[in-house]
Amino acid sequence: MASGPGKILAVIMGGGRGTRLSPLTAVRSKPAVPIAGKYRLIDIPISNCINSGMYHIAVLTQFNSVSLHRHISRAYRFDAFHSGWVQIWAAEQTMQSADWYQGTADAVRKQLFEIRATGAKYVLILAGDHLYRMDYAKMAEFHWDRKAQITVAVHPVPREEAGRLGILKVEADGHISDFVEKPQEPATVERFVSRQDAAKPLLASMGIYMFNVDVLEDILTYHTSQADFGIDVIPQAVHSHAVFGYGYEGYWRDIGTIRAYYETNLMLAAHDAPFNFYDPRLPIYTHEPFLPCSVVQDSVLIDVLLAEGCRIEKAQISRSVVGIRSQIGADTRISDAVLNGLDYYSPDLGIGPNCDIEGAILDKNAHIGEGVVIRPFPRGTDDDHGSWFVRDGIVVLPKDVYIPPGTRIVPDG
Repeated sequence: MASGPGKILAVIMGGGRGTRLSPLTAVRSKPAVPIAGKYRLIDIPISNCINSGMYHIAVLTQFNSVSLHRHISRAYRFDAFHSGWVQIWAAEQTMQSADWYQGTADAVRKQLFEIRATGAKYVLILAGDHLYRMDYAKMAEFHWDRKAQITVAVHPVPREEAGRLGILKVEADGHISDFVEKPQEPATVERFVSRQDAAKPLLASMGIYMFNVDVLEDILTYHTSQADFGIDVIPQAVHSHAVFGYGYEGYWRDIGTIRAYYETNLMLAAHDAPFNFYDPRLPIYTHEPFLPCSVVQDSVLIDVLLAEGCRIEKAQISRSVVGIRSQIGADTRISDAVLNGLDYYSPDLGIGPNCDIEGAILDKNAHIGEGVVIRPFPRGTDDDHGSWFVRDGIVVLPKDVYIPPGTRIVPDG
């Protein structure tokens, strides 16, 4: 059978600097950033591939990639009786090119030899920093049924979000006839209305693309030297190739900023979260560190996503994510916070007693002394203080930070 999941190669973009997620990306790439207490962002597209029956997966890496490589090598090892694999395709200097990846399309262009070597007939291009659950096999069936050369996954959005997204004009048969990047003028936005839906009349690109391999190679080799799929390749291709839009209406979030990261994590702790990790048919996979159950003593937890291996003593925690191995001292109060937990147990790590933490992200291996107070800043505030940062009003403590006892991180006045 010429068409089928076995003929599809999934290529996940894993090499971006992720500056808008700084300081969480100071020592790791964006796809390696923790999510939901125990996972990494890269786990989402890899799990979607496995659940869709697509077992040939390449992750293109470049920037701060050591922790991402380590996680993938630990978590995704198929046995000897399975033909599937997850490979790392790191940026490299070759006789043909001395440059590193310059963008998503350039990264794929530099790996065309490896893509051809897999024998794949189709390539599925995926981002490594989105949260969603999708059956890519359905998108592939759509691609084959329409005899498309390129298929773009599209998501309904309201008019007010158009200015930060790539908006596509999708015709009744699914054919994409035009593209505009982040339109600002109301008249332009109206020209791109594709749905009879007052709440969400527009269709935005999700950064998920399926190409016929020969089309991908032809475009990247002979028709463009541009560096990015979303900004350059797709806007040109809609006027020269059979490009279709595959509609997806489930939950989808681009985790591209500290605000998006913070709000998405807190959403996961809510009892009515629009996305959860509990679907037994479509699980999200990750590396399992074989931790003991968490211990909670004489504490009050309300809307808390609690990972394994934690010890919590006489604490009050609400609307928060508590990551693996977290250690929280007595009489500490935590609310609206994301704790990414610890990489290892140590008496020197964790949150000390009598702390009061609100509106913050604590990256891994934080050491918070006794009596530390943290409060959110006004929204829109950005500031750097060496050992702590403020991003859009959210206090962010970087990985391995030490905050001395009695420190107050609060707005002036």
